[in-house]
Amino acid sequence: MTLESRRAPGPATFRTLVLGLAVATISITAMAATDERARLEVRGEDGRPILVLPMPEGERWCLEWNHSVTGIRVQDCYRHLAGKMVLERSHQPDFAAGLGHVPGRGRQVSDGQGGYWIEDIDEPVPGNRYRLRVGSPQVNHRLLYEERRLSISDQAAGERVIIHLHSPTIPPY
Repeated sequence: MTLESRRAPGPATFRTLVLGLAVATISITAMAATDERARLEVRGEDGRPILVLPMPEGERWCLEWNHSVTGIRVQDCYRHLAGKMVLERSHQPDFAAGLGHVPGRGRQVSDGQGGYWIEDIDEPVPGNRYRLRVGSPQVNHRLLYEERRLSISDQAAGERVIIHLHSPTIPPY
C-alpha cells in the first residue's frame, strides 16, 4: 500500500459521493411516484386485489360479459379522461332483458352485425368507482385492456367487487 492510497478523499471523491446519493434519491422518489400513477383496480369487498392495471391518462378499457339470460356479449367501455373514469360507449348485440338505448343518453348506431353501439355517452362515473356483483363463469365478467381479456369471474364469481380508477389528480374519496 502506498502513501497516496491512504490519503483522505479529495473534492472529486466527495462530488462523486454526493452525485451518487442524488441519483439514489431520485431513483427512490421515482419508484414512489410510480405508486402514485393512475391505475384501475378490481378489489374484493375485503380489500384483496383481484386485478390491478396501469391506466395512464387517455387509456381505454371495457368491461365485457355474457348476458345472463341470452348469453350475448355486452360491453361497457371507459376512458381515463382528466383524472376521471368516463363511460364512453356501450355495445349491445340486441335489446335483451335490461338492455337498450335511453333517448338523450348517447346516440345509437348500428354495429353492422345486427347489434348496436351506444356512442358518445360520456358520463363520468361518480367517485371513479362502482360495485359489481361478479357473474358466474358462464357470465364471465372480464376486463378488455390492451387486446387482452382478463377474467374477473375466474377469481371472484358470485362476489361483490369494487372497480376503481385511482388517479393522482383526483382525491380517492
